[in-house]
Amino acid sequence: MQLSPIVAGLWRLNQWQLDTPALVRWIEQALELGITSFDHADIYGGYSVEAQFGQALAAAPGLRARLQLVTKCGILLTSPQRPAHAIKSYDSSRAHVLASVDASLRALRTEHIELLLLHRPDLLMDPQELADTFEQLRAAGKVAHFGVSNHSPGQLALLQRRHALVTNQIEFSPLQMKALADGTLEQALDLGMRPMIWSPLGGGRLFSAQDEQAQRVRAVLQTLGEQHGVSAASMAYAWILRHPSRPIPVTGTQRIAALREATAALDVKLSSEDWYRVWQASVGHEVA
Repeated sequence: MQLSPIVAGLWRLNQWQLDTPALVRWIEQALELGITSFDHADIYGGYSVEAQFGQALAAAPGLRARLQLVTKCGILLTSPQRPAHAIKSYDSSRAHVLASVDASLRALRTEHIELLLLHRPDLLMDPQELADTFEQLRAAGKVAHFGVSNHSPGQLALLQRRHALVTNQIEFSPLQMKALADGTLEQALDLGMRPMIWSPLGGGRLFSAQDEQAQRVRAVLQTLGEQHGVSAASMAYAWILRHPSRPIPVTGTQRIAALREATAALDVKLSSEDWYRVWQASVGHEVA
């Protein structure tokens, strides 16, 4: 499976106040930057974002062949759009996954999805049933590839032994390094499974928070950015991209200038010492 090295995240699309022609233009601008993959989930925008994006694809039919769609399922939110959901919970059952995919296909106005992720670990997951469901969707031509999101190494391995997965979408940033310590990135490297990275700028905290960790990291990124002729945000992306598992960052921004900062990181060659400078600023001490 091929995704663009930077993926556009759409989880806030319903807040962007873009009409359909403006959204079409935004998609075209992202494509011009080499961002060809677009990350969704059925629940985004209270089950509204996929349909909004689908309207843009319907308005400009030529776009679909130029991009890859990623979406997720498995979280049940209480919502007027889903009146049958009594409480927030997780569901990886065959019936729910099949129904979710069909709903996403209708909303996105497409006949297939390039990548489907199980959004959260379901404590009641039957791994063989889910694997069989994935195979059913693949055989039907509805989904080409499968992965997970926010899964621990053990949770991923349980499913991976029964069906080939291509990614684990995880949180990772210069402010959030759990994936370096809990074996998640080591597993990705071992399996040759490129991780997708959500919240690569710490949900905006990297440049807004005033705690000591954020201030230390921000100062190092700014210094390195000046040395490399890019912004501190670009350096944050470059720090993530430097990991040998070849992470794929997922942006969360409407601003085309911010997308340019993300793609600018692809040309930054970060030394191992500079990578550890950022790591040290984040954890607050040098390596042992």
